[in-house]
Amino acid sequence: MSTPFPSPDRHHLRAAEGWVELGNHAEARLELERLPRQLWSHPDVLKVRWAIHAAEKNWDAALDIASALTESEPGDVLGWVHRSFCLHELKRTREARDNLLRVVEQFPVNATLNYNLACYESQLGNLAQARKWLGKAFRLGERRRLREAAQADPDLKPLWDELRLGMI
Repeated sequence: MSTPFPSPDRHHLRAAEGWVELGNHAEARLELERLPRQLWSHPDVLKVRWAIHAAEKNWDAALDIASALTESEPGDVLGWVHRSFCLHELKRTREARDNLLRVVEQFPVNATLNYNLACYESQLGNLAQARKWLGKAFRLGERRRLREAAQADPDLKPLWDELRLGMI
């Protein structure tokens, strides 16, 4: 895990997180710029920066940040999931899948990672694998919420009929 965020600067970080939640990315950036430069690569700051770029669909910048997260906190699944999401949005779905396959055994009980693997396999036409990962995600996570998400997720469209019929 990352080192604790210094108390005097935590206010700016929390303010930036709040602005992101409110959808005001300009104010979030301003709060992050108030932090000392040596904190700009802190994982907590990287996570906020990723959220800003992802909300703005700036996938190249978001990918760079997610990659930095996987390097600074390789044991945190969030960076890996974010990195794959960016790759997928950049139409590099095979890389997105491969990125998660490299670390899936490190995070054996993470429903989001398994759900995303299902999405990527589905988009790559590997429906048997997609079913496998989606079934595992359902077992690991909040089945009802994930099922509802899957039935509306365009990445899983090839499986919608099976989902609707309760076959997955």
